[in-house]
Amino acid sequence: KFAAYRSLPSFCEYLLIDQYSFHVEQYSKTEAGKWLFCEYDGENASLSLTTIELAIALADLYDKVNWNAP
Repeated sequence: KFAAYRSLPSFCEYLLIDQYSFHVEQYSKTEAGKWLFCEYDGENASLSLTTIELAIALADLYDKVNWNAP
């Protein structure tokens, strides 16, 4: 899907949020049209978006996740 999304001119940022652990992958398009990859691990990590002014700790992002759910 990411390959298809990248073809959209207005598409600038893509997040993959792991449902089983504190892990986020972030792809951000630069002004030159290149894609940068950042990876965040652990509940103490903090994610900053590039397309809007937002920073969030992974602990807050995963706040309501029930890790013991089947």
